[in-house]
Amino acid sequence: MIVSWVVDQHSLTFSAWRKLKRNKAAVVGLVCIAATVFIAVFAYWLAPDPSPNANRMILEISGQGPGFKMTYLQVPKPDAKQVNFLQRTWSGKPDLFTWIPIMGHRASADSIVIEKYVDDGVTENIAYAIRDLQLQANETASSRIVSRTHWLGTDKFGRDILSRLIVGTRVSLSVGTIAVIISLTLGILLGAFAGFYRGRTDDLIMWFINVAWSIPTLLLVFAITLVLGKGFWQVFVAVGLTLWVSVARMIRGQVFSIRELEYIEATRALGFSDARTIFRHILPNVLGPVLVMGASNFASAIVIEAGLSFLGVGVQPPQPSWGLMIKENYNFIITNHPMLAIVPGLAIMVLVLSFNLLGNGLRDALDVRA
Repeated sequence: MIVSWVVDQHSLTFSAWRKLKRNKAAVVGLVCIAATVFIAVFAYWLAPDPSPNANRMILEISGQGPGFKMTYLQVPKPDAKQVNFLQRTWSGKPDLFTWIPIMGHRASADSIVIEKYVDDGVTENIAYAIRDLQLQANETASSRIVSRTHWLGTDKFGRDILSRLIVGTRVSLSVGTIAVIISLTLGILLGAFAGFYRGRTDDLIMWFINVAWSIPTLLLVFAITLVLGKGFWQVFVAVGLTLWVSVARMIRGQVFSIRELEYIEATRALGFSDARTIFRHILPNVLGPVLVMGASNFASAIVIEAGLSFLGVGVQPPQPSWGLMIKENYNFIITNHPMLAIVPGLAIMVLVLSFNLLGNGLRDALDVRA
């Protein structure tokens, strides 16, 4: 019997995967999600600005549009530290240099004179001694002159938008992951208990669900955020605690119908405990709807976090968040550089759409009637 059950589960999984692969929209969503996960993991290796939080401020070039190019003189910082591979992957690499935008330069035997960029049409001549550049034996002063293209422009603090967009993927994926874990854990437990035990247990849990359901999501998030405080982890917990209600209602309905089936009656006749019946025989059979709900909640968590960050109660500066980037740059929408605010919005739209497409694909693939 056990072998037969394993074979059946394997065949169902294979059948669902085959259906999912035929759904082109779901595959596109899955590919986008996989690419986003890769970008989030290796963000500090992919970002043009690998400094922590992509927070390299160059105020002279603030508010520049996409494709902006500038030449810089790199002046070594006295307290800069090297980091290893894992440290850079996790938290970035501290800037080893101060980046000074220049329009021109000339070098002599003991100094380099730069024409520092101050603003459009405004420059300032500054001289640096060669010894201050801490050149290696095979380096010249000109080797510290580099050119960079800011493909998506710079924000009002002169930070590279592309770098902050890349690093900001970590916040969106992290809030989605943690919120889904919290919401599924609470929703599955409460929904399973309500559907299995019924009676007063069901009445009590449903009363709690209805109370939570009646409170607007953003208002509940605000209240939780005010209690927990503003910050990176607090917003994750706050979002997760608002998304469990729909999971609990769905699980309750599924358990209500499954608990009356013959194989559940057989577990009672065999003397199995309620915990074993719920966790080993009921919940595995509602895995399909749980996966679909998880994908939906992931998308919802990303949108809620972006909204909270835009309103100033989510992720706090200088940590990059797509919602925070829109808040910092939305004034540019009515100027010559609207893409500074539009690009983070497009990133949110694409990622949310990808999870919704994947969720719809999972729903169709796990439907045994299809």
